Amino acid sequence: MALGYDGKLYVLAFDHRGSFQKKMFGIEGDPTPEQTDTISDAKHLIYEGMVEAVRRGAEASATGVLVDEQFGGDIPQDAREAGLKLAMPVEKSGQNEFDFEYGDDFGAHIEKFDPDFSKVLVRYNSDDDPELNERQLGRLKRLADWLHEHDRKFLFELLVPATDDQLSKVGGDTDRYDAELRPELMRRAIEDIQNAGIEVDIWKIEGVDERSDAEMLAEQTRSGEGRAGVACVLLGRGASTEKVEHWLEQASPVDGFIGFAIGRSIWWDALKAFLSRDLEREAAASQIADNYLHFVQVYEGEKVH
Repeated sequence: MALGYDGKLYVLAFDHRGSFQKKMFGIEGDPTPEQTDTISDAKHLIYEGMVEAVRRGAEASATGVLVDEQFGGDIPQDAREAGLKLAMPVEKSGQNEFDFEYGDDFGAHIEKFDPDFSKVLVRYNSDDDPELNERQLGRLKRLADWLHEHDRKFLFELLVPATDDQLSKVGGDTDRYDAELRPELMRRAIEDIQNAGIEVDIWKIEGVDERSDAEMLAEQTRSGEGRAGVACVLLGRGASTEKVEHWLEQASPVDGFIGFAIGRSIWWDALKAFLSRDLEREAAASQIADNYLHFVQVYEGEKVH
């Protein structure tokens, strides 16, 4: 199987676990069975928004859901039956260091659900603790090799958090870090990961403010033999609609970018309103569909200004 992915991909991401149960529901530690059912129902509402978007004309073959095993219930199976692309996470939730959610059994869980893409979220900064980086790269190499030996696609979500030293260089200003330092640090992180022999099919990466930076990153993901088909999608970081729009507008014309994988920016407010009884279930799902379709339009350059 050739490396990479050919085609558009617009993913609704709701594989959040630790942060989701804590920030949306105020649940610390392991949820009870009843709490798990409540969280799973909230995830199902998000999925209902996706179904509504497809009913309104979203192209099913380019539409994807990123959902977890823990709270996803029947969504993985339903998504496959609906002809949607399915991505599922492999990483343990809420950790600064990448590790497998199911330890050595990760392969069995992937085979059970048979997702189109196996996804990891990794925090990696080339200037961070070298031993931490080495440990992460070792585990990621094991996963990448297993996936490609089994003809499976690897979706890699890269976050590059600032080190204390990097943040001090921009006066503690995270916006300046994003604009001035993060793009090159992202490129270096991708290069490190490639140099470690970790082959990725789709990079899920943070938005950048300048098109030239999006071009630099796409170029890096495709540099090296066999990587001509490697693709990028943009993540949302829970940012405002205006911010996400800007990132999409910068990245969408760039060769190598094929879409997005956005979560909280699409569903957070609607779900919060449903849980506080300010929105009926159907209205909340409809709002999620509206937001998803809006970002598709922005990406495809059809947004009416």
